Amino acid sequence: MGCFASTAKDAGGNRRVPANIGDVFVYVPGLRVPKPVDFPLSLDDYLSKGLVERLSGLRTRVIAMVAQEVPAITRTRRRSTTQHGGSTIGDLLHALEDYLPVLLGLVKDGYPLQHKVQFIWVNQEDAEEETAMYSAWYEVLSVLHLMAALSLLQANLLLLPRSSLDGNHPKVSEESRRSSVDVFLKAAGFLDCAVRCVLPHLPGEFRRNLPVDLSEGVLRALCLQALGQ
Repeated sequence: MGCFASTAKDAGGNRRVPANIGDVFVYVPGLRVPKPVDFPLSLDDYLSKGLVERLSGLRTRVIAMVAQEVPAITRTRRRSTTQHGGSTIGDLLHALEDYLPVLLGLVKDGYPLQHKVQFIWVNQEDAEEETAMYSAWYEVLSVLHLMAALSLLQANLLLLPRSSLDGNHPKVSEESRRSSVDVFLKAAGFLDCAVRCVLPHLPGEFRRNLPVDLSEGVLRALCLQALGQ
């Protein structure tokens, strides 16, 4: 169809093993991050200037936060707070949650603009693994996958043993365990939505050219893993 482009070092679909895993309690897929797109160029003739600017601003905010925070998150697997005291992962999740409802406006009820913009995402652990598609549903799928991966990272951070005041061996508090359950359920919800509500909207040719991390089998496996916790 000429609407997508995909390249990867491991063309055979083999999964990479991250160089720095750190303390891992559940498997977390390599984070896929968005690259800039020109919304005004593609949508100015179809949407109001205000809506285009809002869509562009929300996605630009996500890209800026990803560029600043994701390398630190994946490098250490332990960084849980920003310099301002807020959750690094939580802040990025909030930015994605703000962007997603506006993005869904491009796919609502078969909206004809869903194929007007080429969305590009890259695997953060392998810059040569880039996938681009003229599909707003692909963008929704990628956003949900990133939200799920960040949630799994957040759950792992909650399950890191902490030093106790009584001098005993580091351990995980009951409060952290309970909080991690909520985060695992949230991750499972994102993945279930991706499988049930998003993948069916992608044409077969698009689905065959998705990166392996976005394939139905991998998404279902991650969902079951999150529910199993």
